[in-house]
Amino acid sequence: MKNLIEVRGLVKKYKELTAINDLDLDVKEGEILGLLGPNGSGKTTLINCILSLLEFNKGSVKIYGEEMTPESYHIKEKIGVVFQDVGVFEELTVYENIDYFCSLYIKDKDKRKKYVEDAIELVGLSDFKKFVPKKLSGGLLRRLNIACGIAHKPEIIILDEPTVAVDPQSRNNILEGIKRLNKEGATVIYTSHYMEEIDLICDYIVILDKGKVVAKGTSEELKESIEVDEKIKFETKELPNEALKEIEESENVLEVSCKDSVCEVTYNKGNHNLINLVKILNKYDVDYESINLRMPTLNDVFLELTGKDLRD
Repeated sequence: MKNLIEVRGLVKKYKELTAINDLDLDVKEGEILGLLGPNGSGKTTLINCILSLLEFNKGSVKIYGEEMTPESYHIKEKIGVVFQDVGVFEELTVYENIDYFCSLYIKDKDKRKKYVEDAIELVGLSDFKKFVPKKLSGGLLRRLNIACGIAHKPEIIILDEPTVAVDPQSRNNILEGIKRLNKEGATVIYTSHYMEEIDLICDYIVILDKGKVVAKGTSEELKESIEVDEKIKFETKELPNEALKEIEESENVLEVSCKDSVCEVTYNKGNHNLINLVKILNKYDVDYESINLRMPTLNDVFLELTGKDLRD
């Protein structure tokens, strides 16, 4: 796949703060690229630089092989942007809002009408066409915001934290809509600090921290790149010292922690960790109520790379 967007050596400073620090990024045609990082990691600043909404100190941004500038209107009309802050007209209805934003790009009325209906159906607002924004819940308002950004069927869609503070139903609706837009041919950049969303919908993931790329790859590649492979948690009222000692000395065990009646064993890469643990528990007649295995997450990747949690 060819690169639609190429960012090279990007630097953006705000006085003493370096928000983007010598960053390279490739976005390939037809993929959903996830930008994952905590608040303040540089995700939104990067998006604004790509769109030429912010001047940057150094580096270059190319879209479709052309240098992106504030005057690159022929490129901008092929891009749909959904920012974190909702930007709609309070006095217009749902239908009128989407129609207005679509009309900035699509002049043919019949074509625009179909595009608007498609956008309304995509985000699940068919029952709310005549509602004004103040009558919508937070989740429905987010859906309207997305519909306004994608109604003109752009080739590139950029969504900056589109599911912040929305209800589960709206979150699912938004994620399903993004996957559908991608299947219809759109290239998507999706920023979030929710690792579950990035894991669910993105083909390729770039993890940012303090304006730098700290890791990139598919979800599986990133998880396989760290030492921690799995964590096994079990509940027991009593764990004999002999059993605890044998667990701690077992192959692949990195750490054992027990608090109250819950014990967690952290392993590095290896096979049969769960089977080996169960054998030890049975050997010492340990009465355990439940046992759960958790495979590594993107948060584990971030934690190992930076020493902090994604939600910090």
